[in-house]
Amino acid sequence: MVTRLPGGVGISGLTVYDWKAADGLCGGTPHMHLVCSEAYVVIGGTGSVQTLAASGFADTPLHPGDLVWFTPGTIHRLVNDDGLRLVVLMQNGGLPEAGDAVFTFPAPVLADPDAYQAAAALTGDRVTAARRRRDLALEGFLALREGGLREFHSAAHRLKSDLLDDWRIRWRDGPLAAAVETGRQLERLKAGDLSHLGHGEVSRLERPEHPLFGMCGHLHPYPVPDPPTRPLRGSSSGSPHLRPPKELF
Repeated sequence: MVTRLPGGVGISGLTVYDWKAADGLCGGTPHMHLVCSEAYVVIGGTGSVQTLAASGFADTPLHPGDLVWFTPGTIHRLVNDDGLRLVVLMQNGGLPEAGDAVFTFPAPVLADPDAYQAAAALTGDRVTAARRRRDLALEGFLALREGGLREFHSAAHRLKSDLLDDWRIRWRDGPLAAAVETGRQLERLKAGDLSHLGHGEVSRLERPEHPLFGMCGHLHPYPVPDPPTRPLRGSSSGSPHLRPPKELF
């Protein structure tokens, strides 16, 4: 049996794209998460993360050993100066794979769900499609730096509103269930009940052999275990299955 990752997080290895964009910088596809915070642990190379939020635009340098994170609503774009490699930690493991991200495509694309899906899809040659997607999102990102962030937030909500019920179930059965179980363990310990200590175990996830074309680079996402079949019953109930990540993310 494979238990959930600690706290219900998601983990991926990321080698940031070294493709040059229209503004002369190399890097990934600008996008935003609606409910998931994200953290970067820099393990090699140099670069930066460009962010755009209500507080304004920022360009945060990234060097080996750095740890940078940001909260939902922060549009982010990774820039690769020289061989930038990261370990990415995602809040609410499973939600990003279920669509918790919106590309910063130009406003006419965001306003048309069919056009958005066509622009986001990786069809045909994957390298060509990923670069096309990145370049279109960069066009919208550069426009957003001049204004229109609130309108982008509204468009993002419209695009993802049909997924919110599914996201809530994934949150309830994953991160929330992990937090609730910790509370129960504390209650048992306070009562002198050590029974859960007898169920300790080790789990291992293998790094995927072949990288995916992610938003920001070549992605090695560790598969997210499905939650137990009986939510909120504790980590020892049910038998989680590994859910393969979607190549979109």
